[in-house]
Amino acid sequence: MVWQALLELADDHLVLGHRLSEWCGHAPMLEEDLALPNMALDLIGTARTLYARAGEIEGAGRDEDALAYLRGERDYRNCLLVERPNEDFAHTMLRQLYFAALMKPYWEAAMGSSDPVVQGVAGKAVKEMAYHIRHAGEWVIRLGDGTEESAARMRDAVAALAIYVDEMFDDSPAALAAAGVLPRRADLRGAFDATIAAVFSGAMLDQPAAPYAQRGGRDGLHSEGLGHMLAVMQSLHRQHPGAVW
Repeated sequence: MVWQALLELADDHLVLGHRLSEWCGHAPMLEEDLALPNMALDLIGTARTLYARAGEIEGAGRDEDALAYLRGERDYRNCLLVERPNEDFAHTMLRQLYFAALMKPYWEAAMGSSDPVVQGVAGKAVKEMAYHIRHAGEWVIRLGDGTEESAARMRDAVAALAIYVDEMFDDSPAALAAAGVLPRRADLRGAFDATIAAVFSGAMLDQPAAPYAQRGGRDGLHSEGLGHMLAVMQSLHRQHPGAVW
Protein backbone atom coordinates (compact mmCIF):
# COMPACT_ATOMS: atom_id res chain seq x y z
CA MET A 1 0.00 0.00 0.00
CA VAL A 2 2.94 2.35 0.49
CA TRP A 3 3.64 2.37 -3.24
CA GLN A 4 0.01 3.33 -3.89
CA ALA A 5 0.27 6.26 -1.47
CA LEU A 6 3.42 7.40 -3.25
CA LEU A 7 1.57 7.08 -6.55
CA GLU A 8 -1.21 9.38 -5.32
CA LEU A 9 1.36 11.95 -4.30
CA ALA A 10 3.24 11.66 -7.58
CA ASP A 11 0.02 12.03 -9.58
CA ASP A 12 -0.83 15.26 -7.73
CA HIS A 13 2.54 16.71 -8.64
CA LEU A 14 2.67 15.52 -12.25
CA VAL A 15 -0.83 16.67 -13.15
CA LEU A 16 -0.40 20.10 -11.57
CA GLY A 17 3.07 20.41 -13.11
CA HIS A 18 1.63 19.74 -16.55
CA ARG A 19 -1.16 22.25 -15.99
CA LEU A 20 1.39 24.93 -15.10
CA SER A 21 3.51 24.04 -18.13
CA GLU A 22 0.53 24.89 -20.35
CA TRP A 23 1.18 28.56 -19.55
CA CYS A 24 4.56 28.48 -21.32
CA GLY A 25 4.33 31.05 -24.10
CA HIS A 26 0.92 32.25 -22.90
CA ALA A 27 1.61 33.97 -19.57
CA PRO A 28 0.59 37.63 -19.16
CA MET A 29 4.18 38.86 -18.89
CA LEU A 30 7.67 37.61 -19.70
CA GLU A 31 8.62 37.10 -16.07
CA GLU A 32 5.69 34.73 -15.57
CA ASP A 33 6.49 32.99 -18.84
CA LEU A 34 9.71 31.93 -17.12
CA ALA A 35 8.43 31.51 -13.57
CA LEU A 36 5.47 29.21 -14.27
CA PRO A 37 7.40 26.60 -16.30
CA ASN A 38 10.10 26.61 -13.62
CA MET A 39 7.49 25.96 -10.95
CA ALA A 40 6.16 23.18 -13.17
CA LEU A 41 9.65 21.66 -13.29
CA ASP A 42 9.77 21.67 -9.49
CA LEU A 43 6.57 19.63 -9.39
CA ILE A 44 7.51 17.27 -12.21
CA GLY A 45 10.92 16.66 -10.66
CA THR A 46 9.24 15.63 -7.41
CA ALA A 47 6.82 13.40 -9.34
CA ARG A 48 9.69 11.62 -11.11
CA THR A 49 11.38 10.63 -7.88
CA LEU A 50 8.11 9.51 -6.30
CA TYR A 51 7.14 7.44 -9.35
CA ALA A 52 10.54 5.76 -9.39
CA ARG A 53 10.27 4.92 -5.69
CA ALA A 54 6.68 3.68 -6.07
CA GLY A 55 7.70 1.41 -8.92
CA GLU A 56 10.63 0.09 -6.93
CA ILE A 57 8.44 -0.77 -3.93
CA GLU A 58 5.67 -2.23 -6.12
CA GLY A 59 8.20 -4.61 -7.68
CA ALA A 60 6.24 -5.14 -10.92
CA GLY A 61 8.91 -3.73 -13.21
CA ARG A 62 7.22 -0.38 -13.85
CA ASP A 63 9.53 2.62 -13.96
CA GLU A 64 8.67 6.31 -13.77
CA ASP A 65 7.84 6.52 -17.49
CA ALA A 66 5.48 3.55 -17.35
CA LEU A 67 3.66 5.01 -14.37
CA ALA A 68 3.40 8.47 -15.91
CA TYR A 69 2.62 7.60 -19.52
CA LEU A 70 1.08 4.13 -19.66
CA ARG A 71 -1.82 4.49 -17.28
CA GLY A 72 -5.31 5.60 -18.25
CA GLU A 73 -7.43 8.33 -16.73
CA ARG A 74 -9.20 6.01 -14.27
CA ASP A 75 -5.83 4.77 -12.99
CA TYR A 76 -4.75 8.24 -11.85
CA ARG A 77 -5.28 9.02 -8.18
CA ASN A 78 -4.66 12.78 -8.03
CA CYS A 79 -7.01 15.08 -6.14
CA LEU A 80 -9.43 16.98 -8.35
CA LEU A 81 -8.03 20.44 -7.59
CA VAL A 82 -4.80 19.88 -9.50
CA GLU A 83 -6.52 18.82 -12.72
CA ARG A 84 -8.74 21.88 -12.91
CA PRO A 85 -8.22 23.79 -16.18
CA ASN A 86 -6.10 26.91 -15.97
CA GLU A 87 -9.08 29.16 -16.84
CA ASP A 88 -7.46 32.56 -16.28
CA PHE A 89 -4.39 33.75 -14.38
CA ALA A 90 -6.38 34.30 -11.17
CA HIS A 91 -7.58 30.67 -11.14
CA THR A 92 -4.06 29.43 -11.79
CA MET A 93 -2.48 31.44 -8.98
CA LEU A 94 -5.16 30.51 -6.44
CA ARG A 95 -4.93 26.82 -7.36
CA GLN A 96 -1.18 26.98 -6.89
CA LEU A 97 -1.50 28.73 -3.56
CA TYR A 98 -3.92 26.11 -2.26
CA PHE A 99 -1.65 23.25 -3.29
CA ALA A 100 1.54 24.81 -1.95
CA ALA A 101 -0.12 25.84 1.32
CA LEU A 102 -0.81 22.15 1.97
CA MET A 103 2.41 20.72 0.59
CA LYS A 104 4.80 22.93 2.55
CA PRO A 105 3.73 21.58 5.97
CA TYR A 106 3.32 18.15 4.36
CA TRP A 107 6.95 18.03 3.28
CA GLU A 108 8.09 19.52 6.57
CA ALA A 109 6.43 16.58 8.34
CA ALA A 110 7.80 14.14 5.74
CA MET A 111 11.37 15.09 6.61
CA GLY A 112 10.92 12.63 9.51
CA SER A 113 9.85 9.81 7.18
CA SER A 114 11.17 6.29 7.72
CA ASP A 115 11.88 6.11 3.98
CA PRO A 116 15.20 7.72 2.98
CA VAL A 117 13.96 8.57 -0.52
CA VAL A 118 10.95 10.42 0.88
CA GLN A 119 13.25 12.24 3.30
CA GLY A 120 15.39 13.37 0.39
CA VAL A 121 12.41 14.56 -1.62
CA ALA A 122 11.05 16.42 1.40
CA GLY A 123 14.29 18.29 2.03
CA LYS A 124 14.19 19.74 -1.49
CA ALA A 125 10.43 20.12 -1.92
CA VAL A 126 9.83 22.08 1.29
CA LYS A 127 12.04 24.89 -0.04
CA GLU A 128 10.28 24.84 -3.40
CA MET A 129 6.84 25.00 -1.79
CA ALA A 130 7.90 27.97 0.33
CA TYR A 131 8.73 29.80 -2.90
CA HIS A 132 5.47 28.70 -4.55
CA ILE A 133 3.49 30.08 -1.60
CA ARG A 134 5.33 33.38 -1.80
CA HIS A 135 4.97 33.68 -5.57
CA ALA A 136 1.32 32.63 -5.80
CA GLY A 137 0.39 34.47 -2.61
CA GLU A 138 1.80 37.75 -3.90
CA TRP A 139 -0.28 37.40 -7.06
CA VAL A 140 -3.44 36.55 -5.15
CA ILE A 141 -2.97 39.71 -3.07
CA ARG A 142 -2.04 41.78 -6.12
CA LEU A 143 -5.14 40.69 -8.03
CA GLY A 144 -7.55 40.55 -5.10
CA ASP A 145 -6.65 44.05 -3.92
CA GLY A 146 -6.11 45.41 -7.43
CA THR A 147 -8.44 46.77 -10.07
CA GLU A 148 -12.16 46.14 -10.17
CA GLU A 149 -11.60 43.60 -12.95
CA SER A 150 -8.77 41.73 -11.23
CA ALA A 151 -10.63 41.62 -7.92
CA ALA A 152 -13.75 40.24 -9.62
CA ARG A 153 -11.71 37.52 -11.33
CA MET A 154 -10.05 36.52 -8.08
CA ARG A 155 -13.39 36.35 -6.30
CA ASP A 156 -14.67 34.16 -9.14
CA ALA A 157 -11.65 31.88 -8.70
CA VAL A 158 -12.26 31.57 -4.96
CA ALA A 159 -15.90 30.65 -5.56
CA ALA A 160 -15.07 28.16 -8.31
CA LEU A 161 -12.31 26.30 -6.45
CA ALA A 162 -13.93 26.23 -2.99
CA ILE A 163 -15.56 22.83 -3.57
CA TYR A 164 -12.20 21.16 -4.28
CA VAL A 165 -10.39 22.18 -1.10
CA ASP A 166 -11.71 19.60 1.36
CA GLU A 167 -10.70 16.64 -0.81
CA MET A 168 -7.07 17.71 -0.52
CA PHE A 169 -7.14 16.65 3.14
CA ASP A 170 -8.75 13.25 2.67
CA ASP A 171 -6.48 10.37 3.63
CA SER A 172 -7.19 7.40 1.38
CA PRO A 173 -6.73 3.82 2.66
CA ALA A 174 -3.36 3.77 0.89
CA ALA A 175 -2.26 6.98 2.62
CA LEU A 176 -3.38 5.68 6.01
CA ALA A 177 -1.44 2.47 5.41
CA ALA A 178 1.69 4.53 4.73
CA ALA A 179 1.88 5.88 8.30
CA GLY A 180 5.48 6.53 9.23
CA VAL A 181 6.45 6.92 5.58
CA LEU A 182 4.11 9.78 4.69
CA PRO A 183 2.26 12.30 6.88
CA ARG A 184 -1.51 12.33 7.28
CA ARG A 185 -3.04 15.14 5.24
CA ALA A 186 -5.84 15.63 7.74
CA ASP A 187 -3.32 16.69 10.39
CA LEU A 188 -2.18 19.63 8.26
CA ARG A 189 -5.44 21.53 7.87
CA GLY A 190 -4.56 24.04 10.59
CA ALA A 191 -1.31 25.08 8.92
CA PHE A 192 -3.07 25.36 5.56
CA ASP A 193 -5.88 27.49 6.97
CA ALA A 194 -3.39 29.85 8.63
CA THR A 195 -1.51 30.42 5.36
CA ILE A 196 -4.68 31.01 3.36
CA ALA A 197 -6.12 33.34 6.00
CA ALA A 198 -2.98 35.49 5.95
CA VAL A 199 -2.98 35.79 2.16
CA PHE A 200 -6.73 36.38 1.90
CA SER A 201 -6.50 39.13 4.50
CA GLY A 202 -4.02 40.99 2.32
CA ALA A 203 -6.08 40.28 -0.80
CA MET A 204 -9.32 41.58 0.73
CA LEU A 205 -10.93 38.19 0.10
CA ASP A 206 -13.36 36.10 2.11
CA GLN A 207 -13.22 32.31 2.10
CA PRO A 208 -16.74 31.22 1.19
CA ALA A 209 -18.42 28.21 2.71
CA ALA A 210 -18.41 25.59 -0.04
CA PRO A 211 -21.94 24.33 -0.84
CA TYR A 212 -20.50 20.79 -0.95
CA ALA A 213 -17.15 19.03 -1.25
CA GLN A 214 -16.37 17.55 -4.65
CA ARG A 215 -14.54 14.24 -4.29
CA GLY A 216 -13.59 11.24 -6.38
CA GLY A 217 -10.05 11.84 -7.55
CA ARG A 218 -8.47 9.34 -5.14
CA ASP A 219 -10.90 6.71 -6.48
CA GLY A 220 -10.06 7.41 -10.13
CA LEU A 221 -13.19 9.48 -10.80
CA HIS A 222 -12.05 12.54 -12.70
CA SER A 223 -13.33 15.41 -14.79
CA GLU A 224 -13.36 15.19 -18.57
CA GLY A 225 -10.46 17.63 -18.66
CA LEU A 226 -7.99 15.12 -17.24
CA GLY A 227 -8.60 12.73 -20.12
CA HIS A 228 -7.87 15.48 -22.63
CA MET A 229 -4.75 16.51 -20.73
CA LEU A 230 -3.40 12.96 -20.58
CA ALA A 231 -4.05 12.46 -24.29
CA VAL A 232 -1.72 15.36 -25.01
CA MET A 233 0.83 14.55 -22.32
CA GLN A 234 1.13 10.86 -23.19
CA SER A 235 0.90 11.03 -26.98
CA LEU A 236 4.63 11.10 -27.80
CA HIS A 237 5.54 8.25 -25.46
CA ARG A 238 2.69 6.08 -26.73
CA GLN A 239 3.58 6.76 -30.38
CA HIS A 240 7.24 5.94 -29.82
CA PRO A 241 7.40 3.43 -26.92
CA GLY A 242 10.87 2.91 -25.57
CA ALA A 243 12.35 5.85 -27.45
CA VAL A 244 15.26 7.66 -25.82
CA TRP A 245 17.06 10.87 -26.62
